Amino acid sequence: MKIKAAVLEEAHVPFVIKDLELDTELRSTEVLVKVVATGLCHTDLAVRDQHLPVPLPAVLGHEGAGIVEKVGSSVTKVKPGDHVVLAPSSCGKCDYCLSGHPAYCKELFRLNIAGPRTDGSCPYHDHEGRQLGGFFFGQSSFATYSLTSESNVVKVPQDVPLEILGPLGCGMQTGAGTVLNVLNPKAGESLVVFGVGPVGLAGLMAAKAAGCTTIIAVDVHDNRLEFARTVGATHTINSRSQEASVFIKQHILPDGVHYALDTTGRNEVINQAVTSLKVRGKCALVAVSASAKLEVDNAALFVGKSIEYVLEGDGVPDLIIPRLIELYQKGLFPFDKLIRFYELEDINQAVEDSESGITLKAVIRMPR
Repeated sequence: MKIKAAVLEEAHVPFVIKDLELDTELRSTEVLVKVVATGLCHTDLAVRDQHLPVPLPAVLGHEGAGIVEKVGSSVTKVKPGDHVVLAPSSCGKCDYCLSGHPAYCKELFRLNIAGPRTDGSCPYHDHEGRQLGGFFFGQSSFATYSLTSESNVVKVPQDVPLEILGPLGCGMQTGAGTVLNVLNPKAGESLVVFGVGPVGLAGLMAAKAAGCTTIIAVDVHDNRLEFARTVGATHTINSRSQEASVFIKQHILPDGVHYALDTTGRNEVINQAVTSLKVRGKCALVAVSASAKLEVDNAALFVGKSIEYVLEGDGVPDLIIPRLIELYQKGLFPFDKLIRFYELEDINQAVEDSESGITLKAVIRMPR
C-alpha cells in the first residue's frame, strides 16, 4: 500500500516527506495501524545526530496513536477499529518481560533499533525499490500507517481524544513511570526534578498525583519554570543563577528531598541532584549524555543515597498507559497542556521549535 512518511535519509539532515510503499501482508502477530498523530521525541533527534546509531535511511517516530486497520492471524489483543497507543516492542518471553520489566527485554535492540523484521525482511520501500529501515521502537510512526506488533499496541478508550495520546507511549510514561513505578513516593514526601522538558514535567505531574507536597522544578529557562508551577511545582529554581542543591537545603528543605529525577544526563546536574537528597534518598536518571560517562562524587553517596538509571519508566505499557489516561480523565495528569500540534509536512518546524524551547511537546498530525 502507498503511505506518506517523514524519512531520515542520513545523519544531521532534516526529514524529507516521501511517498513510500508498505508491504501489508502481515505476519501472524503483526498489526497495521492508521496513525492519527505521533509525538516528536528527543530520541528521534538522537538518531538524526547518530548518538543512537540506527541504520539509515529509515522511518522514525515512536510515540504513535491511531486506529487498528488490520491484524495478523494470531492477534487477539485488538481488532480493526480499536483505538491504540503504540509503545516500544518487547519479546514477552524473557525473564525481564515475564517479571514485569519489558523495558529491559533481552531483545530490546533487535526489536526496536535494528530496522528490519526479525526474519530480515523489510516492508518499507521507496519508488526506486530501495529498502528503508522501519520498526523503530517497534512502530516507525512518522508515517500515515504503522506496521507494528501485538506486543506493543495498547488499547485505549474511544472517548479520549486520540490525537493527544501518542506521547504516553514514550516520553510521558518515561517521566511519570519513573516516579510512580520506581521512586514510588508516598503522600507528603518531596521530589525535585532537574530539567522540566516534557519528560521532567510528566514526572512532576505524576509526583503531584501521588500526593507529594513539596515538588521542586529546576531548569535554566524561566518560561519552563513558570509552566511547571501551573502543573504542580511548589517551588522553582533557575540554576543559572542559583546552585540548586544549596538553595534547596537553605531555603526549602534543610534535610534535603526524598527523591530526585534527572532528565538531563549531565554530570554536573546529576551531582546537584544527588547532593540535594536527604539521607537514604534516591535519584533516578532517565537520560544519557553524549559522552555516556557518569561521574559522581562518592562522598555524596556515603549516607545511603542511591542512583538508578530507569528506561521507559520501567513499567508495563498495558498497565501504565491506561493508568495515566485515568489520571488525565480525573484532571490529575494534564499532559495535554504541554502539546502543540504540527502537520506532517511541518515536521522540521516542529523539530526546530522543540530544540529552541518554543514548544514543550510537539505532536505531528497525519493527513486524513
